[in-house]
Amino acid sequence: MLLRLDHVGKEFYGNRVLSDISFDIDAGEIIGLVGENGAGKSTLLNILFGMPVIASTGGYEGTVQVDGKTVHFTSPNQALAAGIGMVHQEFSLIPGFTATENILLNREVLRGSSMSYVFSDRVSTLDREAMNSRAITAINTLGVNISPDMIVSEMPVGYKQFIEIAREIDRKNTRLLFLDEPTAVLTESEAEILITALKKLARSGIAIVFISHRLSEVKELCSRILVLRDGRLITDQKAEDLTTRQIASFMVGRESEKREVQQPIEIPDNPIDTISASEMLNPSPKKKRKKIRPALKVEHLWVDMPGETVRDVSFDVMKGEIFGIGGLAGHGKLGIPNGIMGLYPSGGRVKLFGKRLILNKPRAALGRKMAFVSEDRRGVGLLLDEPLDWNITFTAMQTQGRFLFGIPFIFQMRNERAMSKEAQKFIDQLSIKCTGPHQLASELSGGNQQKVCLAKAFVLKPDILLICEPTRGIDIGAKTLVLDTLREYNRENGTTIIITSSELEELRSVCNRVAIVDEGKIAGILPASSPAEDFGMLMMGQTKNNNDNNIDIENVNVNVNGEGEISA
Repeated sequence: MLLRLDHVGKEFYGNRVLSDISFDIDAGEIIGLVGENGAGKSTLLNILFGMPVIASTGGYEGTVQVDGKTVHFTSPNQALAAGIGMVHQEFSLIPGFTATENILLNREVLRGSSMSYVFSDRVSTLDREAMNSRAITAINTLGVNISPDMIVSEMPVGYKQFIEIAREIDRKNTRLLFLDEPTAVLTESEAEILITALKKLARSGIAIVFISHRLSEVKELCSRILVLRDGRLITDQKAEDLTTRQIASFMVGRESEKREVQQPIEIPDNPIDTISASEMLNPSPKKKRKKIRPALKVEHLWVDMPGETVRDVSFDVMKGEIFGIGGLAGHGKLGIPNGIMGLYPSGGRVKLFGKRLILNKPRAALGRKMAFVSEDRRGVGLLLDEPLDWNITFTAMQTQGRFLFGIPFIFQMRNERAMSKEAQKFIDQLSIKCTGPHQLASELSGGNQQKVCLAKAFVLKPDILLICEPTRGIDIGAKTLVLDTLREYNRENGTTIIITSSELEELRSVCNRVAIVDEGKIAGILPASSPAEDFGMLMMGQTKNNNDNNIDIENVNVNVNGEGEISA
């Protein structure tokens, strides 16, 4: 038996997050660890990997054994020495280093010289050739093609995840590998490559603990599945004995709800000249109809985002529409919203409600009542060392002058009470698991941090909301909550929402139309109700011939009000 846990428990800030956890792992075994956000998965791995946050908050209860001997890791170095590796949910790479330099960090291959005998390894040089060879071996083990000389900051997020895993594979003594949401940022095809590689590692004798909210992947990869709920181990069963629905039921403590699929309403060919949903179903030839103008019009957009280059993209999004952007990693889907918001150099033409948007200036976009939720919540989305009320209200304070009192431009102070009240409203609305508005963002789980990013955008009351990977790292229950919240926000406020996601089914479940990006261009735009196979063909480079602006608005599930605008 490689690893055994007996009655492990943990408290954080007076909150019980783990209670009486016991299980074991054999060499070469792959077990799935699943549960909702806040169930205790990441905390459990932090205990097993000796993360300092555990020791600094009073340690843990129970015992952990490796090879039959009780261990009590107080630092990751001790876990690494015991052959335990971990890939965290958030990246821990050095952006300015190459793939090779990150994979072999602190394990560099040195080339000695005569001076080394006198001054030790401090005067040795790096053996770049040997290092690249080792890095290529680790990368090839994962079945991906990534240049060892590629700078991490220029990689798409999917590549970064593979480099994280390659770093652990390169350690010669690794016997147990913890993977915390390794496929959250991967496309379906990339996830399949990773799963194949993990099976190969298990056959070599490496045990793997696999955390994922993609239950189909857990079923495919793992021999056993452990379900945590509210810090307790609910079940430990063979994967073959559980259905996906049973796993979801164990996770949430209730039967998972089926999402109601709305029937699409057919809209005539562009230009849209329809004025109401009832008239779409019962058209009247006598009444003059109004033409709809797009809320967002993108023409020949290019974006120089490393790893997500956009070459020539044109599309229209109607007011009140939920518009999806999908595609494989590295093909430019993330570059589109990042370029529109001015976070990376871009060109072309973007119009908001008929007026041109100044590109390359984020404040200009925010000033036009646009909001943005980045795929990089820790690097871009949050002030990790600040409380939740600060995170949720800070952008509105800066760009809209809200949550302040005093004389503008002369003397103003923060309205702490208003900030806390606004934060509490969204904590309740989004079910953010926290101790209150004054808890630090860094203390929340990844999924709850994502909800804070959404709250931050909602506070701006935007006309157009751009969201990248809205459910990245979020469990099945929280994912439903977030998507339903976006639907409701769209329905009640008429907000135009553009969602960029690696999850095609997620886009199809919530969007009116979905655009697929291939090699920096729009391969096609389809109604969300189109067969999955049609989207798959677009992802494989089979371009659909849309009209001049890549607009395909037939069979879109939307309503049109008397102002000539689409609303959900």
